Amino acid sequence: MASEVNDRTVPPIGEETCDGRVSRFGVDGTGIATDEYNTALTFDEDARLPLRPRTTRIVVGLDGSKASITALRKAIALATGSHAAVQGVVAWQNPNVYGGYNFTDWSPQADALRIMDDTMEEAFDGPPPDWFTPLVRQGNPAELLIEQSRGAEMLVVGSRGHGGFAGLLLGSVSTACAEHAHCPVLVMHDEDPA
Repeated sequence: MASEVNDRTVPPIGEETCDGRVSRFGVDGTGIATDEYNTALTFDEDARLPLRPRTTRIVVGLDGSKASITALRKAIALATGSHAAVQGVVAWQNPNVYGGYNFTDWSPQADALRIMDDTMEEAFDGPPPDWFTPLVRQGNPAELLIEQSRGAEMLVVGSRGHGGFAGLLLGSVSTACAEHAHCPVLVMHDEDPA
């Protein structure tokens, strides 16, 4: 094995990883080719590259159901492969009020925030990464998801949420999204692997 470096050098190769570590190629990690052209991959823990900005976005509809958690996990997997940002969307609506009286102290907005927090905790096993953006907004779930699908790479939704009837293949929200979204729509069933 030759220990001398020949006069042909490979330009330094640095490839970012998901956590920004720099991978370097070459026997000693310098990117210099040797006579044997051995390729060893090393990680320089101190070197950092700026991460590529996530310029594309995957939108995922969340309601706390098993199907929506499966949808979020699938969106995370897709985003990892495509280097896209993920936007989780929870919609909430005011309940019908009779005679101007609200009979409970229940807050649909607080419930929606709890759903977002619980879903993020379950999907990420802790705080979400910086490429995840939660959106909790008042409105019709289908209309909000269709609105958020503008400019998105993909919309991922569960097949049926908490309001779905057993035996239905698709719920009303996933059907409306599949028919009217401004991007491709992936409908996940809760038994689908993420």
